[in-house]
Amino acid sequence: MTSHATTEAPRRFLESERAHVLLVRVIRIAFPHDTLPDSAYERTADSLLDLAVRTNRMTLAVANGLDSLGSLPAGDFLGLTVEEAFEHLRAIERTEFFSFVRGNTVLTLYNLPEVWEVLGYEGASVEKGGYLTRGFDDLDWLPEPRVEEYSGEFSRVEIGALPYAVTTDPTPEPDRRTLPDRRTAADRRTAADRRRAPKRPGADEVTL
Repeated sequence: MTSHATTEAPRRFLESERAHVLLVRVIRIAFPHDTLPDSAYERTADSLLDLAVRTNRMTLAVANGLDSLGSLPAGDFLGLTVEEAFEHLRAIERTEFFSFVRGNTVLTLYNLPEVWEVLGYEGASVEKGGYLTRGFDDLDWLPEPRVEEYSGEFSRVEIGALPYAVTTDPTPEPDRRTLPDRRTAADRRTAADRRRAPKRPGADEVTL
């Protein structure tokens, strides 16, 4: 870490005003909403900092990540343009620091009622009786659908006679000429031998 890390413990640094301001800018650049109030970003930053100090690993990761933003080649992160700041965040998007910020911001920022109001989400409805009586089909954010009945004539298309015969028998007799002979060669020879063998006289026949 830079001078901040050498003069202050990581936990103390995360409790500083500079860490808070840096994290607010990171969140605003990563999740830009012109209509969201500053308080939404500030409350999200407070929640993330409180979460970071719960473990030593995340304390070090977040402290190092925020502190490194003060010594970028292009200058301090707070002084970068929106485009420059965005490109830097893209360059560190796979770091443990940014993964922590991104994942927890999604769960925190968009769970604030003040953000719901701006984005048009009414929130949960269970405690209010459900949506059935609270605008179940309220689609005022979509244009009115155009519903028209067809008033023209229906036309029929002649397809002509079928190119094959149609039978009404649900179980037609199979064409045995087309059935495959599944007997083995030995079976066929045995059957042929039986046909060629002389017929033996029966019990009621008299031989001379």
